[in-house]
Amino acid sequence: MSRTAWPALLRLSARGLIRDLRAADVRALALALALAVAASTMIGFFLDRLDRGLTRQAGQLSGGDVVLEQGRPFDEAVRRALEDAGLTLSDQVDMVSMVSRGDRFQPASLKVVDAVYPHYGTARVDRGNGIESLAHGPAPGEAWVAPRLALLMELEVGDRIRLGETELEVGGVIEREPDQSAGFGSFNPRLMMHHDDLDATGLVQDGSRVEFELLAAGSAEAVARVEPLLQRLRREGVEVRDVRSDRPQLGNALARAEKYLGLAGLAAVLLAGVAVAMSTRRYVDRHLDTTALLRCFGATQRELLRLFVLQLLWLALAASALGALLGLAGQALLVRLLSAFLPFSLPAPGILPLWLGVFTALAVLAGFAGPTLLRLKRVSALKVLRRELDPLPPSAWLVVGVAALVFGGLLWLYSGDPGLAAGLLLGGLVMLVVLWGLGGALLGLVLRGTARLPRGRGPADGMVTAVRLGGQQLARRRQASLGQLLAFSVTFFAVAMIALVRGDLLTTWQAQLPADTPNHFALNIQPQERDAFASALAGAADTRSALYPMVRGRLTAINDQAPQEAVPAESRGDNALRRELNLTWRETLPEGNRVVAGEWFAEGQSASAGGWLDEVVAEPRPADSEAAVPISMEDGLAERLGLALGDRLTFTIGSDEVTGEVTSLRSLDWESFRPNFYVIFPPGTLERFGHSYITAFHLGDDDRDLTRRLVQDFPGVTLLDVDAILGQVREVLTQVTRAVELVLGFVLLAGISVLYAALTASLPVRAHESGLLRVFGASNRLLSRMQAAEFAVLGLASGLMGALLAELATAGIYLAWFDLAPRVHWLLWLTLPPAGALLIGLIGHLLSRGLRRQAPAASLGLLGEA
Repeated sequence: MSRTAWPALLRLSARGLIRDLRAADVRALALALALAVAASTMIGFFLDRLDRGLTRQAGQLSGGDVVLEQGRPFDEAVRRALEDAGLTLSDQVDMVSMVSRGDRFQPASLKVVDAVYPHYGTARVDRGNGIESLAHGPAPGEAWVAPRLALLMELEVGDRIRLGETELEVGGVIEREPDQSAGFGSFNPRLMMHHDDLDATGLVQDGSRVEFELLAAGSAEAVARVEPLLQRLRREGVEVRDVRSDRPQLGNALARAEKYLGLAGLAAVLLAGVAVAMSTRRYVDRHLDTTALLRCFGATQRELLRLFVLQLLWLALAASALGALLGLAGQALLVRLLSAFLPFSLPAPGILPLWLGVFTALAVLAGFAGPTLLRLKRVSALKVLRRELDPLPPSAWLVVGVAALVFGGLLWLYSGDPGLAAGLLLGGLVMLVVLWGLGGALLGLVLRGTARLPRGRGPADGMVTAVRLGGQQLARRRQASLGQLLAFSVTFFAVAMIALVRGDLLTTWQAQLPADTPNHFALNIQPQERDAFASALAGAADTRSALYPMVRGRLTAINDQAPQEAVPAESRGDNALRRELNLTWRETLPEGNRVVAGEWFAEGQSASAGGWLDEVVAEPRPADSEAAVPISMEDGLAERLGLALGDRLTFTIGSDEVTGEVTSLRSLDWESFRPNFYVIFPPGTLERFGHSYITAFHLGDDDRDLTRRLVQDFPGVTLLDVDAILGQVREVLTQVTRAVELVLGFVLLAGISVLYAALTASLPVRAHESGLLRVFGASNRLLSRMQAAEFAVLGLASGLMGALLAELATAGIYLAWFDLAPRVHWLLWLTLPPAGALLIGLIGHLLSRGLRRQAPAASLGLLGEA
């Protein structure tokens, strides 16, 4: 056999695998591997489709998967490159112009759309017969107006309005736009018109302030193909928007959801590895005699290793194929069952999760089973004559090291973050060493406690005797019990960690948009109107923010250099460099702001929302003062522009310049739908410039008539109703929440499969022990209680270890990955240990039921089955 060829090894390994399928450990290994692959593949397929669907749904808020914006029309080369990549294009033009009807004049924010608009969603428009959902924009020759514009100009459907050099007919009143903007680039009421009517208006002239937008929609692959083009356009000053940068409220939620889904996939991979490691150890123990016989017949160590590697490879391929097919069918069934609850259609499944699931299974098998399989290579032929000549098990450090490298690679693959993968891997290895010692101490403590239980007068004296005997059984197999303790602890840890993260994410998302989230913004409140406007809102608004003074200024110099030259190349198209910024002044730190670097203007100043009418009265600085004043910047903008503490920024306000020095960086709560400012000055600097006030407030459905009164009493104040945007954000967050809950269910199934595999792999040894006890007179009732107590004690200790692991891991993940504050989960400590005792005790008791019904001779024979 020393020259056995590969074809012969393939045939021999296949026949050996078919014969081995009769063994319980091989069936358990195949079942565990198939279930793990099915769970991970199902998660991969479903989450791949769900993630693309959520991104597509969120892209609706921006108008497309990619949105380009600049101050001139896009050239044909850019359009052709996007179309060649498979993207569908829609042109849009934004500007501000005066609309007239008779003797009424009103500035309006024009939105010029083409026949392709919208890429996603529908517009809700009242065309005189009630609100309709329309998948197109206004027809040529007509205009749709916002309710506020209709109210200010007393417009009705069918009226004619003049816009520039042409007239348009009012075709409808807009109730909701499919891509309604949440920004404040324009504070005027909306007027939507067709692109074919733009030339007739004569509004686009040289020097006109016009924004040309190119909205592109297509597959994720198409967007990826144009990424080099987008990078070049950014460097050339073109603004490239997507949902994560343009919609911080949605971008943060989607980013956390994607990280959670990746974390769930990693948990499933870890559980699969635990199952494979537990089953492979029993597989190797059972093949020691067979290997010794093959050594007697002349097999070399290399041939033996190849034989069993091929055998497990056949098993892995078969289980992976079965698991992948089950995962594909399961996700199709899942989507079918949930189609009524998902308010958007999911794209077709991609092929990547299928290959990723098979690759993951093979990698897990190699990493978690490979070192243990090397034990067969060292079997001596003398073991045929002397059964005690078992080869020493592989070094625990070798097993852990190889498994850690494989899992670290998969961690990198799933998370896409090598730094996070390395950190979690090193932390996990350190924690494993600590847990090995802690687990041994905990198991010893539990076993000493059971050994001190009072002795009964006979074997049938009740549960106390059963618990004491169960503890003795665990103590007799101390190393094996410790291994099972760690395996069960890792399983409970993975499930508990996913459940904890899910609960904290949902709590964060629910707190992100409470019922009283501001749904109206009021802008352009003049100083002389401030008190009267506040009185009009008194008692009507449920919640409201402070009144913030606001001055508009353009960033014109950074450290005495032009901004385009001072910032990184990829940030030259940043919106903050192309438009005026809203500046404010304040003595106290605004609500939702947190200083992350430097110091606030008043050292030691804590965050305070201030009063509703909070305004700082300070002595203005001299207009000719050249000294830089301290300013506070938003940390995200500072990072994008490459700014740091001590940098000097010059803003042009009207014909004057103001220079400030960055003395603090702030983290903002973009998810609050409250006024936020990139740059805040101290009092006494901006008061000399013309300014207005901004505030946000919430109105209930019963108070909507107040908006009409506010428009009539304060015609110069701009009211923005963002309720439609809030509805869209809540809709996306609801979909993300459902996805998170479904993933938790999948991880629970994967965890149960691991428990089943581990317990099944240990049944032969337990069968041998129960057979011996039956020979010495133990009754079925005593065996039943003793086995239940043994599994329950093991589950209790595993639950305690799992709770500790979950707390430590979630704290690290929250700080490094999710940007959430860690906290202690007391409910976890109260529920996981007893739940572990109940679950392990119940599953182990049920799996051992067949052994208790067997004759002692049959149970003793299971230990050496081949």
